[in-house]
Amino acid sequence: MQLKNTFVHQVYFWLHNKADVPKLIEGLEVMLPITSIRDIHIGAPAPSEERDVIERSYDVSLLVTFANLADHDHYQVDPLHDIFREQYAGPLCKKVMVLDSVDA
Repeated sequence: MQLKNTFVHQVYFWLHNKADVPKLIEGLEVMLPITSIRDIHIGAPAPSEERDVIERSYDVSLLVTFANLADHDHYQVDPLHDIFREQYAGPLCKKVMVLDSVDA
């Protein structure tokens, strides 16, 4: 099924210390109650076939879908998102990459 009318927010996290994966996941779960989120997936690199195009250097991934840009913007200023950024992502991550996309 093709997703339509969807704002997709993908985030990849590289940790200072790989032992902090459970702590980062705990932080991501803090955001589960944010009401503007349509769907959320917290993941790790998949053990898929080894190919040059597959990026596996990240430690944790986040995929969030929203109905529209306004819902995404609501998520960005939600106090639970601030808690995640300030108490988890900021101290634990050496690199964060965000990829946002809308329907083509």
